[in-house]
Amino acid sequence: MHVHKYERWWLTFGVAMLIVFLGVIVFAAIADNINPPTGMTQIDPTKVAQTPPFDKPGLRKLPDGSYEAYYVAQVFSFAPASVTIPIGSKVTFFVTSPDVVHGFFIPDTDINMMAVPGWVNTDSHTFTRAGEYLLICHEYCGIGHQNMFAKIEVR
Repeated sequence: MHVHKYERWWLTFGVAMLIVFLGVIVFAAIADNINPPTGMTQIDPTKVAQTPPFDKPGLRKLPDGSYEAYYVAQVFSFAPASVTIPIGSKVTFFVTSPDVVHGFFIPDTDINMMAVPGWVNTDSHTFTRAGEYLLICHEYCGIGHQNMFAKIEVR
């Protein structure tokens, strides 16, 4: 089989570019020390329903007056589906998933996380405005993705 010299040149160029791009990505990952954050808690995704505090997800008040909200994102729902928070409260959200990657996004706040199986992601927000906040999944997680939401009511 004969391959024209220009065809061979373009094939060589394409393979060389793939190698260069892969090399740049590996170099950047090593040079920037890119790896999962060390402060993240790991959890066995097959045992989320048996692992406290995710066995009873919900809102918990701390002695200092702040709150912790534990959420489990699973196909196609959030648990708990609704929580009520006093206005002015600082809430630390803890989220994980037992099945696939989900998004955890609360519009009009700075909360935007990923619920990744095997990891517990966390972020905090102080709710200074009363109203109803929608919590949505912003990562496509399957055929019922559009129905994956929860409600946070601030009073």
